[in-house]
Amino acid sequence: MEIRKQKGKQVGRLTVTEQIDQKHQEDLQRLRGFRLLDDDFLTKCFEGDTASIELVLQIVLEKPDLKVLDVRTQVFVENLLNRSVRLDILATDSTGTKLNVEVQRSDKGAGRKRARYNSSMMDANLLKKGEDFDKLPETWVIFITENDVMGKGLPLYPIERCFLGTGERFEDGSHILYVNGAYRGDTPIGKLMHDFSCTDAADMYYGTLADRVRFFKESKEGIEIMCRAMEDMRNQTLKEGMKEVALRMLAAGKYALEEIVNISGLSLEEVKQLKADRSA
Repeated sequence: MEIRKQKGKQVGRLTVTEQIDQKHQEDLQRLRGFRLLDDDFLTKCFEGDTASIELVLQIVLEKPDLKVLDVRTQVFVENLLNRSVRLDILATDSTGTKLNVEVQRSDKGAGRKRARYNSSMMDANLLKKGEDFDKLPETWVIFITENDVMGKGLPLYPIERCFLGTGERFEDGSHILYVNGAYRGDTPIGKLMHDFSCTDAADMYYGTLADRVRFFKESKEGIEIMCRAMEDMRNQTLKEGMKEVALRMLAAGKYALEEIVNISGLSLEEVKQLKADRSA
């Protein structure tokens, strides 16, 4: 527990109320520094907001008539046998096209095989049993990266399957697009990437995005939502850490389940599930 000091002398420990207030002030400071390039902030801003994602997609896909009918954030796509994925944003447009938008500040997190895997996981969950393959909708996996991960100085990097002999597109309805978040210019994409890097709504070009950022950073309701979200993220991180502890204890093979429960703080059901998953 943190110690309060005054002129170099210890004056006592922080009370619970003071600790909560300090954590709240730290959250407010973090919130002021958030940008749309921070995925947790982006997904909260775009949660249930078709107008914002519609604007982004119209610009990066260069389709001014694109209409978004549905948007979901932090979508968990389960793979029962192997690795599952969590999509930052999954949108559906008026043609039925499915669009996954990922924001990545780390170059490593925007690897080409991750884009391939996201695309395959979307496909695997878009057809019901017995449905014809021709009913598979068009899909886009779009990575907006803080840096120019392709290193060619272009604003956009569209990737398509093609016939190597002729260069003709394969036209299987699967698309991957990398958006260079470091690009600047007096163009729609240049202004959009500028907005994604802004911490202050007043500095942004696009009013639709500025309004969402302003709501979550300046309004009482929006700030409360973000502070709760940050608290949830801290709790989730703590729980994941405790799961790692429980898994190591299970691997050691010398702890009773009740001991693991007491040390990790997880429920008995959660520990039993970890044991079952590990055995599988």
